[in-house]
Amino acid sequence: MALDNSVKAEEYYKLIGEKNIEGVKNYLDPDVEFYSPLASLKGREAVAGATGNFMNAIASLKIRAKFGSEDEAVIVYDVDIPGVVNNFPGVSLLTFRNNLILRIELFHDASHFAKKKEEIFS
Repeated sequence: MALDNSVKAEEYYKLIGEKNIEGVKNYLDPDVEFYSPLASLKGREAVAGATGNFMNAIASLKIRAKFGSEDEAVIVYDVDIPGVVNNFPGVSLLTFRNNLILRIELFHDASHFAKKKEEIFS
C-alpha cells in the first residue's frame, strides 16, 4: 500500500507538470486540506483552483524523488517559474484516505513566491 501511495503522489505531481487540472481533481478527496507557507485551503474546488493557478505560473516541474509509508507519501521536486526562479526546490507531504489525497503540506522557501501569491491563491 505504501508503494501505491508514492506512485499516486508521483502521478499527481506529473499531472501538475503537464498542467492537467481535470486529472489533478481526480486525485483530491472532497475534504482535502492544503497547507503551505503562504496559504491554507480546504475543499477540492479551492485546492484545485490554487493548483490550476500554480500550473499557470510554472514553466516546468521535475520530480526528483518519492517516498511512501502507509497512508503518506513525500515528493521532492524542482519547478521553474519564469521571471521568478529556476530549479526551485520543494517538498510535498501527501496524506491519503480511500486512495485520494486528503492533505497536502508543502515545504519550501516562500520568499520566491511572494510576487505570485495573489496570482496563485486568489
